[in-house]
Order: sequence, then structure tokens, then C-alpha cells
Amino acid sequence: MDARAANGATPTIYDVARRAGVSIASVSRVLNGRDNPRPETRDRVLKAISELGFVPDGAARALSNRLKQVVGVVFRRVYGTDDGMFEDETESLLFGDQINRGIEIVAQRRGYDLLVSSVNIDEHTLPNRIMTIAGKCDGLILHDQVLSPAGIANIARTVPVVTLAGASGGPTANVRGDSATSMRELARHLVQEHGYRRTAYIAGHADSPDNIVRGRSFVSEVQALGGECLTGPAWQGDYSAGSGVQIVRGLMALGATLPRAIACANDQTALGVIYALAEHGLDVPGDVAVTGFDDLPFARHLRPQLTTVRQPIQEIGARAFEVLHNMITADSGGSAPNGDGGELPDIVLPTRLVRRESCGCPPDAQPPVWRQIP
Repeated sequence: MDARAANGATPTIYDVARRAGVSIASVSRVLNGRDNPRPETRDRVLKAISELGFVPDGAARALSNRLKQVVGVVFRRVYGTDDGMFEDETESLLFGDQINRGIEIVAQRRGYDLLVSSVNIDEHTLPNRIMTIAGKCDGLILHDQVLSPAGIANIARTVPVVTLAGASGGPTANVRGDSATSMRELARHLVQEHGYRRTAYIAGHADSPDNIVRGRSFVSEVQALGGECLTGPAWQGDYSAGSGVQIVRGLMALGATLPRAIACANDQTALGVIYALAEHGLDVPGDVAVTGFDDLPFARHLRPQLTTVRQPIQEIGARAFEVLHNMITADSGGSAPNGDGGELPDIVLPTRLVRRESCGCPPDAQPPVWRQIP
């Protein structure tokens, strides 16, 4: 008999899991009669319940999927280039806020709460801090490049982890938009359809997997078509509108000849580029065409309307939670949180090039059709 039962204490779901030799999630599935637990698991749990005299109550039935019913969401707190016009958006949160909203919608439907935390990636104690967050949650969703691969692998040994725009094939599941396909399509559109043979790519964070894929895909396609694409330190941004402003101002101060088209790593950078070009009396797209990525709501309200790549931002967050929820509720049988070592999913959601005025196309008369999260 367990020590608690011997002392007359009321047995808990933890005691049942310990006696049956299964995870708490497995006990919860048997109690709730869902997800078709394996017959041998069901038999062991029912036997333990009988031996202990365990009586599930409302609280016990609510203790499904590792009991805490809290998921941690960690995003990087990087202060973008400060510029007076865009000082209030230097943290570049518009994209991250939409991701988190997608996570929140689905989490609430599953009865989960979110523990949302921003971290400074330059903190020396960052791995320990995220490990502390992990200890308060059933699993973690990590935004773009919050930790090194080694740091992520260490966390994944403790709780299930889903990364956003991470690398596939590691100890985590991954959910991302298809950056490569649409950036190649954008390059073909600018070079072949508009005839812009001299282009540039303004990058996001240098260590961002999304930025790396977008830049490589765009540059390689432009070059394959016989065009030129400018990159390098002079074109290094940080996903903020302020960085777009400073890059254009810096080039103009040097007397540089701007390319015919500038592709930006995201919409916020493009916003700053358009603003800075107007400062110098340059017309978009007449003098310089400008494009973005994400299709944030303001993109269609700019003048000119912003040509960009639309990705399902909230759906990325929603799918990330669903994947994590499946990992949390999987029957680990006492194994590592991420299962038996099998390959975890790398989910790539489709993106689409949206042609608008900033590249030289006619205005977009149709409002975007946003997919509702089911």
C-alpha cells in the first residue's frame, strides 16, 4: 500500500499514476473516457483505482494533460532601431501580438491559460530563466530564435516544446510559414513582370531563421533570373520600421544610388523605408518599388498600398498550440516529454504573394480574406 493510503490520506490522481506506472495524462484519459487509451493502460489504471479506493471528483477530472493546464509562450524582447517617428513601435510587437492571439484563442477553448513572458536574448541567465518558466507550465511555445539549438534541446528534455520558425528535425515540433516559396515568387514578379533588375533585400534579425530563409530565397532567385540583389551590412535591419528609416537615410547620406526595388524582411521595415523615401522626395513605386512580408493589417491602408507576402499569422499560433497540446496529452509511458524519440512534426503553412501598388501593380480593390480560426 502507498504511504499516503497507509496514513489514511485520501488518494489522489498522482497516487493512481504512481501505482499504475503510467503518466498522469494517461490516468486523466481513462477517467475522462477520451482519446481511446490502450487497453493495457486502461486496465492498469482501473486496477490502481480499485486498490487505492480512489474516487475522482470534479477537480480530479479537470486535472487533464499534466494537470497545470498552463502553456508558456516566450518571445524575444529586442528593441528596434530608435527613430523619432516610430519610437512607439521600436519593440516590433505587431507580428508577435497576432501570433499570441492565435495561441490564446485555441488555448481558451481547451481550458488552458497562457503564461506569456518576454526575454532579453542578451541575458546571461536566459536559459535558467526559461527553465524556470518551463517548470510552471505543461509545455512551451518559443518564438523566433529565443534560445540556441542547444538551449532548446535542454528545455525539451523537461517539457514538450514547439518552436516558431525553428529548425526541423530537432527535439521539438516546429510551425512556420512558407517563406521560401513566396519570396521566390516575389523575386520573379519584380524581375520578370516589372523588369526591376537591380534590387536589394533589407534583412531582419541576423539570427532569425525566417529572415535567413527569406533573404536566401529572394537573392538566389533574383540572381538566377540574371538580376542583381544588394545585401550586407548596409542593408541589415532588425524587423522594425525605425531600422528601415535609418538604412535609407544612411544610404542617401553617402550618396548611394538606390536599387530599383527593395524587398523588406517584414511589413514594419517596409513602412519605415517608404517613410524615409518620401522624406527625400522619392516616389514609391515610381522611383523605388518597396515590398514587405506578413501582410499586417496596416499594409493595405498605406499609400501606396503595400505589396507583401501574406502568411496566416494567427493560424501559426493556433496550430502551434494544437501541436503542443497533442504532445502534452500523448501517452509518454514515463518516457521523455517529447515522446519516444520519433520525429516531431515540421508544419509549414502556405503563404501568398499579394500584389498591390508599392511594386507598381494596380491598387488592391478587394479586402483580404482572413481565415477564421476554427
